[in-house]
Amino acid sequence: MPYRLLRPALFTLDPERAHGLAITALKTLPRKPAPVGGALAMEVAGIVFPNPVGMAAGFDKDGEIPDALLGQGFGFVEVGSITPRPQAGNPKPRLFRLAEDRAVINRMGFNNSGAAAAAVRLAARAKHGVLGINIGANKDSADRIGDYAQMTQLMAPLASYLAVNISSPNTPGLRALQDESALTALLDAVLDARGEAGPPVFLKVAPDLEPNDIEAIARIGIDKRLGALIVSNTTVSRPTLRSRHAAEAGGLSGAPLKALALQRVRDFRQATGGALPLIGVGGIATAGDAWERIRAGASLVQVYSAMIYEGPSIARRIVRGIEALMRRDGFTSIAEAVGSE
Repeated sequence: MPYRLLRPALFTLDPERAHGLAITALKTLPRKPAPVGGALAMEVAGIVFPNPVGMAAGFDKDGEIPDALLGQGFGFVEVGSITPRPQAGNPKPRLFRLAEDRAVINRMGFNNSGAAAAAVRLAARAKHGVLGINIGANKDSADRIGDYAQMTQLMAPLASYLAVNISSPNTPGLRALQDESALTALLDAVLDARGEAGPPVFLKVAPDLEPNDIEAIARIGIDKRLGALIVSNTTVSRPTLRSRHAAEAGGLSGAPLKALALQRVRDFRQATGGALPLIGVGGIATAGDAWERIRAGASLVQVYSAMIYEGPSIARRIVRGIEALMRRDGFTSIAEAVGSE
Protein backbone atom coordinates (compact mmCIF):
# COMPACT_ATOMS: atom_id res chain seq x y z
CA MET A 1 0.00 0.00 0.00
CA PRO A 2 1.40 3.46 -0.82
CA TYR A 3 2.88 5.11 2.25
CA ARG A 4 0.77 8.24 1.78
CA LEU A 5 -2.33 6.13 2.55
CA LEU A 6 -0.78 4.65 5.71
CA ARG A 7 0.70 7.86 7.03
CA PRO A 8 -2.48 9.36 8.59
CA ALA A 9 -2.94 6.23 10.70
CA LEU A 10 0.73 6.14 11.72
CA PHE A 11 0.58 9.80 12.70
CA THR A 12 -2.14 9.05 15.23
CA LEU A 13 0.37 6.91 17.15
CA ASP A 14 3.03 8.02 19.58
CA PRO A 15 6.10 8.77 17.40
CA GLU A 16 8.34 6.30 19.20
CA ARG A 17 5.79 3.51 18.84
CA ALA A 18 5.33 4.37 15.16
CA HIS A 19 9.09 4.20 14.72
CA GLY A 20 9.14 0.72 16.22
CA LEU A 21 6.41 -0.38 13.82
CA ALA A 22 8.41 1.05 10.92
CA ILE A 23 11.45 -1.02 11.91
CA THR A 24 9.28 -4.14 12.00
CA ALA A 25 7.60 -3.35 8.68
CA LEU A 26 10.88 -2.73 6.88
CA LYS A 27 11.97 -6.28 7.71
CA THR A 28 9.09 -7.57 5.57
CA LEU A 29 9.38 -5.32 2.51
CA PRO A 30 10.77 -6.61 -0.81
CA ARG A 31 14.44 -5.77 -1.24
CA LYS A 32 16.15 -4.42 -4.34
CA PRO A 33 19.57 -3.05 -3.41
CA ALA A 34 21.04 -0.16 -5.37
CA PRO A 35 22.90 -1.31 -8.48
CA VAL A 36 26.68 -1.17 -8.26
CA GLY A 37 28.54 1.09 -10.67
CA GLY A 38 27.25 3.66 -13.13
CA ALA A 39 27.19 7.44 -13.22
CA LEU A 40 25.84 7.79 -9.68
CA ALA A 41 28.65 5.79 -8.05
CA MET A 42 30.88 7.88 -5.81
CA GLU A 43 34.21 7.00 -4.19
CA VAL A 44 34.87 8.51 -0.77
CA ALA A 45 37.71 7.47 1.54
CA GLY A 46 38.45 4.48 -0.66
CA ILE A 47 34.86 3.20 -0.45
CA VAL A 48 32.76 2.95 -3.60
CA PHE A 49 29.20 4.05 -2.81
CA PRO A 50 26.69 2.81 -5.44
CA ASN A 51 24.78 6.07 -5.17
CA PRO A 52 25.20 9.16 -2.99
CA VAL A 53 21.98 8.82 -0.91
CA GLY A 54 22.35 7.26 2.53
CA MET A 55 20.26 6.63 5.61
CA ALA A 56 21.53 8.73 8.51
CA ALA A 57 22.26 7.41 11.96
CA GLY A 58 19.41 7.47 14.46
CA PHE A 59 16.86 5.52 12.47
CA ASP A 60 18.36 2.07 13.09
CA LYS A 61 19.98 2.67 16.45
CA ASP A 62 20.69 -0.98 17.23
CA GLY A 63 21.78 -2.21 13.82
CA GLU A 64 18.65 -4.32 13.37
CA ILE A 65 17.85 -3.63 9.72
CA PRO A 66 20.81 -2.31 7.70
CA ASP A 67 20.19 -4.81 4.91
CA ALA A 68 16.47 -4.05 4.79
CA LEU A 69 17.32 -0.36 4.34
CA LEU A 70 19.93 -1.10 1.69
CA GLY A 71 17.22 -3.10 -0.01
CA GLN A 72 15.13 0.08 -0.36
CA GLY A 73 17.74 1.62 -2.66
CA PHE A 74 19.96 3.51 -0.23
CA GLY A 75 23.56 3.72 -1.38
CA PHE A 76 24.73 3.28 2.21
CA VAL A 77 23.30 2.94 5.71
CA GLU A 78 24.67 4.29 8.98
CA VAL A 79 23.47 2.53 12.12
CA GLY A 80 23.70 3.74 15.72
CA SER A 81 24.66 5.62 17.73
CA ILE A 82 25.88 2.59 19.65
CA THR A 83 27.51 2.90 23.07
CA PRO A 84 29.71 0.42 24.99
CA ARG A 85 27.04 -0.45 27.55
CA PRO A 86 23.26 -0.64 27.07
CA GLN A 87 21.57 2.67 27.75
CA ALA A 88 17.91 3.46 28.33
CA GLY A 89 18.19 7.03 27.11
CA ASN A 90 16.22 10.00 28.39
CA PRO A 91 12.76 9.81 29.98
CA LYS A 92 9.74 9.58 27.69
CA PRO A 93 8.22 11.39 25.89
CA ARG A 94 11.41 12.19 24.01
CA LEU A 95 10.42 12.14 20.33
CA PHE A 96 8.07 14.72 18.82
CA ARG A 97 6.62 14.90 15.34
CA LEU A 98 6.15 18.50 14.12
CA ALA A 99 3.91 17.70 11.18
CA GLU A 100 3.07 21.31 10.33
CA ASP A 101 6.78 21.99 9.95
CA ARG A 102 7.78 18.63 8.43
CA ALA A 103 10.22 18.36 11.30
CA VAL A 104 11.14 16.27 14.33
CA ILE A 105 12.48 17.15 17.76
CA ASN A 106 14.21 14.38 19.68
CA ARG A 107 15.98 14.09 22.99
CA MET A 108 16.47 10.34 22.84
CA GLY A 109 19.85 10.29 24.62
CA PHE A 110 21.67 7.49 22.76
CA ASN A 111 19.14 4.83 23.75
CA ASN A 112 20.45 1.47 22.50
CA SER A 113 21.06 -2.10 23.59
CA GLY A 114 24.83 -1.73 23.77
CA ALA A 115 27.85 -2.80 21.78
CA ALA A 116 27.80 -6.51 22.57
CA ALA A 117 24.25 -7.05 21.31
CA ALA A 118 24.79 -4.92 18.21
CA ALA A 119 28.05 -6.69 17.37
CA VAL A 120 26.33 -10.08 17.39
CA ARG A 121 23.66 -8.85 14.98
CA LEU A 122 26.08 -7.08 12.65
CA ALA A 123 28.55 -9.98 12.59
CA ALA A 124 25.77 -12.31 11.47
CA ARG A 125 24.86 -10.29 8.38
CA ALA A 126 26.24 -10.99 4.93
CA LYS A 127 29.07 -8.59 4.13
CA HIS A 128 27.49 -6.63 1.29
CA GLY A 129 26.59 -2.99 0.90
CA VAL A 130 28.21 0.01 2.55
CA LEU A 131 27.62 -0.01 6.31
CA GLY A 132 28.61 2.86 8.56
CA ILE A 133 28.59 2.35 12.32
CA ASN A 134 28.03 5.48 14.38
CA ILE A 135 29.73 5.23 17.77
CA GLY A 136 29.05 7.16 20.96
CA ALA A 137 29.88 7.30 24.65
CA ASN A 138 27.73 6.31 27.60
CA LYS A 139 26.10 9.22 29.38
CA ASP A 140 27.51 8.23 32.79
CA SER A 141 30.97 7.29 31.55
CA ALA A 142 33.95 8.54 33.56
CA ASP A 143 36.12 8.31 30.44
CA ARG A 144 34.28 9.24 27.27
CA ILE A 145 37.38 9.20 25.10
CA GLY A 146 38.00 5.69 26.39
CA ASP A 147 34.47 4.74 25.36
CA TYR A 148 35.12 5.88 21.79
CA ALA A 149 38.40 3.95 21.66
CA GLN A 150 36.66 0.83 22.97
CA MET A 151 33.86 1.18 20.44
CA THR A 152 36.38 1.61 17.65
CA GLN A 153 38.08 -1.67 18.52
CA LEU A 154 34.75 -3.52 18.73
CA MET A 155 33.10 -2.13 15.61
CA ALA A 156 35.99 -1.64 13.19
CA PRO A 157 35.90 -5.26 11.90
CA LEU A 158 32.16 -4.92 11.14
CA ALA A 159 32.07 -1.51 9.46
CA SER A 160 32.77 -0.03 6.05
CA TYR A 161 33.40 3.19 7.99
CA LEU A 162 33.14 4.41 11.58
CA ALA A 163 31.31 7.65 12.38
CA VAL A 164 32.44 9.39 15.56
CA ASN A 165 29.41 11.20 16.96
CA ILE A 166 30.33 14.06 19.27
CA SER A 167 27.55 16.36 18.13
CA SER A 168 24.33 15.08 19.68
CA PRO A 169 22.77 17.75 21.90
CA ASN A 170 21.05 15.13 24.07
CA THR A 171 24.03 13.85 26.07
CA PRO A 172 25.18 16.60 28.46
CA GLY A 173 28.72 17.76 27.76
CA LEU A 174 29.18 15.67 24.61
CA ARG A 175 29.48 18.63 22.25
CA ALA A 176 32.42 19.90 24.32
CA LEU A 177 34.46 17.21 22.55
CA GLN A 178 34.28 19.42 19.45
CA ASP A 179 36.67 21.85 21.17
CA GLU A 180 40.10 21.82 19.54
CA SER A 181 42.17 20.20 22.29
CA ALA A 182 39.49 17.66 23.24
CA LEU A 183 38.86 16.75 19.61
CA THR A 184 42.56 16.19 18.96
CA ALA A 185 42.84 13.88 21.96
CA LEU A 186 39.68 12.01 20.97
CA LEU A 187 40.73 11.43 17.37
CA ASP A 188 44.21 10.35 18.42
CA ALA A 189 42.64 7.71 20.67
CA VAL A 190 40.20 6.54 18.00
CA LEU A 191 42.80 6.34 15.24
CA ASP A 192 45.21 4.51 17.51
CA ALA A 193 42.49 2.00 18.45
CA ARG A 194 41.58 1.52 14.79
CA GLY A 195 45.14 0.79 13.65
CA GLU A 196 46.52 1.08 10.15
CA ALA A 197 44.29 -1.56 8.57
CA GLY A 198 40.95 -0.41 9.97
CA PRO A 199 38.10 1.33 8.15
CA PRO A 200 38.09 5.09 7.52
CA VAL A 201 36.91 7.32 10.35
CA PHE A 202 34.26 9.99 9.70
CA LEU A 203 33.43 12.77 12.16
CA LYS A 204 29.85 13.98 12.70
CA VAL A 205 29.65 17.65 13.68
CA ALA A 206 26.93 19.97 14.92
CA PRO A 207 25.40 22.76 12.83
CA ASP A 208 25.59 25.12 15.80
CA LEU A 209 29.25 26.09 15.35
CA GLU A 210 31.09 29.38 15.35
CA PRO A 211 33.47 30.27 12.50
CA ASN A 212 36.53 29.57 14.65
CA ASP A 213 35.15 26.12 15.49
CA ILE A 214 34.65 25.34 11.81
CA GLU A 215 38.21 26.37 10.97
CA ALA A 216 39.63 24.29 13.83
CA ILE A 217 37.61 21.17 13.02
CA ALA A 218 38.53 21.45 9.34
CA ARG A 219 42.22 21.80 10.18
CA ILE A 220 42.19 18.87 12.59
CA GLY A 221 40.20 16.68 10.18
CA ILE A 222 42.74 17.25 7.42
CA ASP A 223 45.70 16.79 9.78
CA LYS A 224 44.32 13.50 11.12
CA ARG A 225 43.46 12.31 7.60
CA LEU A 226 39.83 11.62 8.41
CA GLY A 227 37.76 9.95 5.73
CA ALA A 228 35.01 12.60 5.77
CA LEU A 229 33.05 15.09 7.84
CA ILE A 230 29.31 14.47 8.31
CA VAL A 231 27.69 17.92 8.25
CA SER A 232 25.58 18.04 10.31
CA ASN A 233 23.65 16.74 13.33
CA THR A 234 20.42 18.19 14.74
CA THR A 235 20.27 21.81 15.91
CA VAL A 236 19.44 23.33 19.27
CA SER A 237 18.47 26.56 17.53
CA ARG A 238 14.81 27.27 16.86
CA PRO A 239 13.69 29.00 13.68
CA THR A 240 10.05 30.00 13.49
CA LEU A 241 7.93 26.86 13.92
CA ARG A 242 4.16 26.33 13.82
CA SER A 243 3.82 23.10 15.77
CA ARG A 244 2.62 23.00 19.38
CA HIS A 245 5.80 20.99 20.11
CA ALA A 246 8.07 23.84 19.01
CA ALA A 247 9.26 24.58 22.55
CA GLU A 248 10.29 21.01 23.36
CA ALA A 249 13.93 20.55 24.34
CA GLY A 250 16.18 18.48 22.11
CA GLY A 251 17.62 18.46 18.63
CA LEU A 252 15.55 19.77 15.74
CA SER A 253 15.74 18.01 12.36
CA GLY A 254 13.79 18.06 9.12
CA ALA A 255 12.80 20.91 6.83
CA PRO A 256 13.56 23.81 9.25
CA LEU A 257 17.21 22.65 9.46
CA LYS A 258 17.74 22.80 5.69
CA ALA A 259 19.12 26.33 5.33
CA LEU A 260 21.49 26.05 8.31
CA ALA A 261 22.80 22.62 7.27
CA LEU A 262 23.34 23.80 3.70
CA GLN A 263 25.29 26.81 4.94
CA ARG A 264 27.48 24.57 7.08
CA VAL A 265 28.38 22.46 4.04
CA ARG A 266 29.42 25.65 2.27
CA ASP A 267 31.40 26.75 5.33
CA PHE A 268 33.25 23.46 5.65
CA ARG A 269 33.87 23.31 1.90
CA GLN A 270 35.56 26.69 2.13
CA ALA A 271 37.43 25.82 5.33
CA THR A 272 38.78 22.53 3.92
CA GLY A 273 39.38 23.79 0.39
CA GLY A 274 37.84 20.56 -0.84
CA ALA A 275 40.64 18.53 0.79
CA LEU A 276 38.23 16.58 3.01
CA PRO A 277 35.04 14.94 1.70
CA LEU A 278 31.76 16.15 3.19
CA ILE A 279 28.49 14.30 3.75
CA GLY A 280 25.50 16.62 3.75
CA VAL A 281 22.70 15.93 6.25
CA GLY A 282 19.77 17.97 7.50
CA GLY A 283 16.52 18.96 5.82
CA ILE A 284 17.06 16.88 2.67
CA ALA A 285 13.70 15.66 1.38
CA THR A 286 13.88 15.94 -2.42
CA ALA A 287 16.31 15.40 -5.26
CA GLY A 288 16.59 19.18 -5.53
CA ASP A 289 17.64 19.41 -1.88
CA ALA A 290 20.24 16.69 -2.38
CA TRP A 291 21.53 18.21 -5.61
CA GLU A 292 21.90 21.62 -3.94
CA ARG A 293 23.95 20.02 -1.15
CA ILE A 294 26.16 18.18 -3.67
CA ARG A 295 26.83 21.32 -5.69
CA ALA A 296 27.63 23.14 -2.43
CA GLY A 297 30.38 20.61 -1.71
CA ALA A 298 28.89 17.38 -0.35
CA SER A 299 30.13 14.16 -1.95
CA LEU A 300 27.29 12.20 -0.32
CA VAL A 301 24.01 13.03 1.41
CA GLN A 302 21.90 11.39 4.11
CA VAL A 303 18.20 11.50 4.98
CA TYR A 304 16.19 10.51 8.03
CA SER A 305 13.38 12.85 9.10
CA ALA A 306 12.08 13.12 5.53
CA MET A 307 11.45 9.37 5.48
CA ILE A 308 8.93 9.86 8.30
CA TYR A 309 6.91 12.07 5.96
CA GLU A 310 7.68 10.41 2.60
CA GLY A 311 8.10 6.71 3.38
CA PRO A 312 10.78 4.16 2.45
CA SER A 313 10.61 4.83 -1.29
CA ILE A 314 12.30 8.19 -0.70
CA ALA A 315 15.77 6.86 -1.51
CA ARG A 316 14.86 5.67 -4.99
CA ARG A 317 12.92 8.87 -5.73
CA ILE A 318 15.85 11.06 -4.75
CA VAL A 319 18.33 8.91 -6.66
CA ARG A 320 16.25 9.08 -9.85
CA GLY A 321 15.89 12.82 -9.45
CA ILE A 322 19.62 13.36 -8.88
CA GLU A 323 20.42 11.47 -12.06
CA ALA A 324 17.98 13.64 -14.02
CA LEU A 325 19.43 16.84 -12.54
CA MET A 326 22.96 15.68 -13.23
CA ARG A 327 22.13 15.11 -16.91
CA ARG A 328 20.22 18.39 -17.10
CA ASP A 329 23.22 20.34 -15.86
CA GLY A 330 25.68 18.62 -18.16
CA PHE A 331 27.60 16.47 -15.69
CA THR A 332 28.59 12.88 -16.43
CA SER A 333 29.25 11.88 -12.82
CA ILE A 334 28.47 12.97 -9.26
CA ALA A 335 32.16 13.67 -8.66
CA GLU A 336 32.13 16.36 -11.36
CA ALA A 337 29.26 18.16 -9.65
CA VAL A 338 30.65 18.25 -6.11
CA GLY A 339 31.32 21.86 -5.12
CA SER A 340 30.39 23.22 -8.55
CA GLU A 341 27.86 25.84 -7.45
